[in-house]
This record gives sequence, structure tokens and C-alpha cells, in this order.
Amino acid sequence: MKNNEPSFLIAVDGGGTGCRVAVGTPDQGILAEATGGPANISTDFDAAIANILDATRTAIAQAGLDDTKTGHAVAHLGLAGFTGPDIGARVREALPFGTSIVTEDTATTIVGAIGQVDGFVIALGTGTIIARQRDGVQTCVGGWCYQVSDQASGAWLGHGALEQTLLVVDGITPPSALSQRLLDKFGGAAGIVQFSLRAKPGDFATLAPDVVQAAATGDSIGIPLMQAGASYLERALSALEYRAGDILCLSGGVGPHYAKYLPDMMTTQLVPAQGRAVDGAFALAQRAAQV
Repeated sequence: MKNNEPSFLIAVDGGGTGCRVAVGTPDQGILAEATGGPANISTDFDAAIANILDATRTAIAQAGLDDTKTGHAVAHLGLAGFTGPDIGARVREALPFGTSIVTEDTATTIVGAIGQVDGFVIALGTGTIIARQRDGVQTCVGGWCYQVSDQASGAWLGHGALEQTLLVVDGITPPSALSQRLLDKFGGAAGIVQFSLRAKPGDFATLAPDVVQAAATGDSIGIPLMQAGASYLERALSALEYRAGDILCLSGGVGPHYAKYLPDMMTTQLVPAQGRAVDGAFALAQRAAQV
């Protein structure tokens, strides 16, 4: 079966906290979706592949498609932790799909958010995506990985909140409602340390809603964290040559919450995301199927 005659299409948005898989056909579009566990292929390759396949099987069943024809499917996977051709080849070899295009989650996020138009996208979930699309060319900054980058992300906010909470315990930083909430959640400083020693980026990201909510109420730890994240985003957009009046889309679970912390000149042309990263992956799978 040729690429332009796939049995069906598979779209995967794989992040550090979880993955989403959509399946459908070129004519009917997305027929069903399913979610699964983390799919960062650099953090835990085997688990990521297993989670993707589990979610794919569920989506295929929900769509009423024939799972025996998976070998003729065309898939596009936008995955966190994609570091280049070598790991992309490993992913393709581990999957049973007829055609698998593997990219960073950046590409699928941009297409999902703003389609083919020129503009800028800041997508913040567990990790960080800051990108420009101009004349069909995508350019990104940051987002290297949580350990050395991903500023302003959910994982970065969660880690920062715990760091500041331990400074409260040491008497270096004044206490706040957020620090008390986290101390209560983990049963004190020792609990925070034990959590942090085994935590992955997605685990830290689960604390981001606490930071966002605390900042909204004027918390003395939450607000500086959001301001610091916004300062980084401003510098990153400047590095991408953002100009007043350019389209900017803030997406992801954390991204939209930064709108009020960014300079006014960067928010005059805020646009809502047209779709999600999985929608972008599906659009790219459709494009690949036509080649």
C-alpha cells in the first residue's frame, strides 16, 4: 500500500507528563483519541514507546478501525526528548507503523497552534517551546531539556517553588501561603527532599498549578517565579526577532498564564491556539500520506 493510500493515520503528541494519540483517515479526519503515560524518549525510551503503543491501541479500538492494518498506517510523532536522527531511527524501529515520521514536539505544536501562518508560539507544559514560524521556516530557542534549560516551564516552576520553600525552612526567605501549602503536601522539608531525589521533570510539573494559583493571589513566592519566567520568555522572543504587532500564541497548560506578566507590546496580537499539538501531528501525517 502506498503512502497516499494509508489504512489510517496516527498522530502522537508525546510529552514529559503524558501522551495523546489521535487516529483517523485522510477523508474523515480524527475519529478517536486516547491518552497515555509519559512519552519523553530521552528520559525513559522503553516506557515512552510502551505508553505510545498502549494509547494507540486504545484509540484504534475506539475509532472502530482494523488494528491488523497498523502496518500500513502513516504516523507523525512529535516527541519530547527528540535529539536528532539517531533517536528518531530508534523510535521508528520500535514502532509497527507502515510509515513513521518522528520530530521534536516543536514542529507539531507550531502547526497545531498557528497552522501555516507567520507568527510566534510559546508552548509551556512540562517543558518549554519558544518558536518563530516565518515563510514556512520554523526557528526555536531554548527547550534543550529540563536539566539545563526549559525555563518558565511547568517543571521549572515546580522545582523553583520547592527550592524557595526550603529557603523558607532555612529562614532565608520569608514564608508564604505557597511554601506552607507545599510543606503540608510533602510532610515537611524531608518529604520535599525525598520527592526531589526521585522526581522526573513531569513530577515537578505537577506543582505548576500551585505556583500559578498562588501568584494570582499575590503570593510572595509565586509572583517572583512567574515574573522570572516571563523575563526569560521576553528575552527569548527578542532573540527570535519578535516585533510589536507580530502574532503570538501562548499555549500549553502553563503558557496562557504568562500573558499578564509579559510586556504590553508583546501581547497586543495574542491569538488563541487553533488546535493542539496532536492536531498539528495529524495535519503533518495527512501531509506525509499525500507524498
